[in-house]
Amino acid sequence: MAVQDIMPTWVGATAKQIARGVRRGDVSATQVLADHLDHLAKADTDLAAFRAVRGGQAVAEAEKVDEQEDLSNLPLAGVPVAVKENTPVAGVPTWNGSAAVRTPVAEADHEVVRRLRGAGAVILGVTRMPELGLWGATDDSTAVTRNPWDLGRTPGGSSGGAAAAVAAGLVPIAQGNDGLGSIRIPAACCGLVGLKPGRGVVPCQLGAEDWFGLTEHGMLATTVADAAVGFQVLAGRAQEKLVPPQRLRVGVSLRSPVRGVSPDAPNRDAVAAAGRLLAAAGHDAVPADPVYPTALGLQGIATWFAAAAADVRAAGIDRRDLQPRSRRHVTFGEWAWRRGYVREADRLAWRERSIGFFTDHSVDLLLTPALASAPPPATSWSARSWQANMLVNIRYAPYAAPWNIAGLPALVVPVGRRPDGLPLAVQLVGPPGSELLLLGVAGQFEMAAPWPRHAPGYPRVGTGSPATA
Repeated sequence: MAVQDIMPTWVGATAKQIARGVRRGDVSATQVLADHLDHLAKADTDLAAFRAVRGGQAVAEAEKVDEQEDLSNLPLAGVPVAVKENTPVAGVPTWNGSAAVRTPVAEADHEVVRRLRGAGAVILGVTRMPELGLWGATDDSTAVTRNPWDLGRTPGGSSGGAAAAVAAGLVPIAQGNDGLGSIRIPAACCGLVGLKPGRGVVPCQLGAEDWFGLTEHGMLATTVADAAVGFQVLAGRAQEKLVPPQRLRVGVSLRSPVRGVSPDAPNRDAVAAAGRLLAAAGHDAVPADPVYPTALGLQGIATWFAAAAADVRAAGIDRRDLQPRSRRHVTFGEWAWRRGYVREADRLAWRERSIGFFTDHSVDLLLTPALASAPPPATSWSARSWQANMLVNIRYAPYAAPWNIAGLPALVVPVGRRPDGLPLAVQLVGPPGSELLLLGVAGQFEMAAPWPRHAPGYPRVGTGSPATA
């Protein structure tokens, strides 16, 4: 019996399952896309995950995939993929989080979009983010993006629309980018796997200065296998395979990079659970606290400010058109730049110190909480004060930013649930070049303690599963 005879829909299938089905001829790329467009039309009215859906353009792309004679070398053959709205997609405006910072219709794809298309993916649409990608919650004057696990909570930011789309099954995988946690924070909020590659592994080319080297492109996915194939496509390393890690020594730390902010009990429990999973997989989990200098936080915040100012200046945006919170952020950024608080030498010193952490403690990886508390409410943060936004961002998600400054690879993987049912996650950090090792350890977590691939109640169409496809 053919798979299409038992599959009422391909919504909810993994990217690898879809690609395998399209390559074998069990389903067409156009049928897979039609299933996902139908689901999106029903579900995204509640979520506001997408800024724009490409509809007819995506159908034409799916038809081109179906017309190809040889699909054997396409790891994402026919897979619907979402792209974050600050990453140029030919034929679509690059919104950058609000109408004030939108740029005209892109004439060409960004390199990561080109690589996704080259792997056979179909670009379904672009997902929402907060203005300039500055914030850890996703909303603007037109919509509040909501977490499918709890519509009263944010899916995080800045890749919040991407995470909401994947967690609700609107797409199996989505591209995002991460400047101070913008992949890992939404992944943790929405129960997904989210990998920030190390510096220079994937072409960045965003904004004026790639946020002074802090920003990297990556993928959000419901499985480690999908996260791995997405990373391999973006990095141009499709031939590399994951292998189960040999015995590792993993440093475990609850220490917060932000003084006065500490993880709540559920997040501490998640780290303890992850430590048990490591031990069950044959690894050694040992206490090992990074030393986060007070100056690191100041440098990180100054760079955050200055990156916004650089993007606004390069794009020729009138700051008076920005949301009040972003306007103040940019003003502080210009001040920080003039005062010389944004220095490459400081970032390089922290990178060297971070790499030294692994040798000094004789550990292969570092395990930390992914978040310090539950995701904040889904509300109009864009209309609230700069101070309110700063406080909520720093208090709930302090653990991601140091590794952007260091340029080290870092991954978030789901581990259990909070008492209120929201997903929990932990962060794994590694030295340069450890992306596949991080994914390998996450794969061991997944085998030992599988997590729900989608939020409860999603996808909202169909009942079939292509797991045997």
